[in-house]
Amino acid sequence: MKKIKQVKSYIILVLLFLFTNVVIAQEKKISPTSQELYNEIEASDTIIFNAFNTQNFVLFKSMFTEDLEWFQDNGGLLSYETVFKNFENMFKNENKLSRKLVKGSLEVHPIKDYGAIEIGIHEFRHIENGKEEIGTFKFVMIWKKINNQWKISRVISYDH
Repeated sequence: MKKIKQVKSYIILVLLFLFTNVVIAQEKKISPTSQELYNEIEASDTIIFNAFNTQNFVLFKSMFTEDLEWFQDNGGLLSYETVFKNFENMFKNENKLSRKLVKGSLEVHPIKDYGAIEIGIHEFRHIENGKEEIGTFKFVMIWKKINNQWKISRVISYDH
């Protein structure tokens, strides 16, 4: 009986050891975000949404890659052509939609040999039926650095 308890204790110790090693091996092994990368993405976000807010369609469109994929929870996967046809029509609207990044929500993470992930929450405002409407939504943007210029290649817009 004593030997059975010892074997059980030994098995438990081995399992704990193995479990601990698995947990340690699963620690994050990603590069930390540098302040420089954070600042570059924050500045690029400001540029693109200043263009959006002032309805500067040419500048806005130039900040996306032509292989853009835009995933929207309530609209599905949208192509580059569809996205910009929608924005072009939106910019012609009278309701003057504007976007503001929610303070403190911005996260930036590097993507090795590609660019960066931007995660955040933004607020959109517009006038509808004479009343200001405000919506707060979450987003993920994949930025690609091409010839020293940041462009968005993927967008995930959700929580609408």
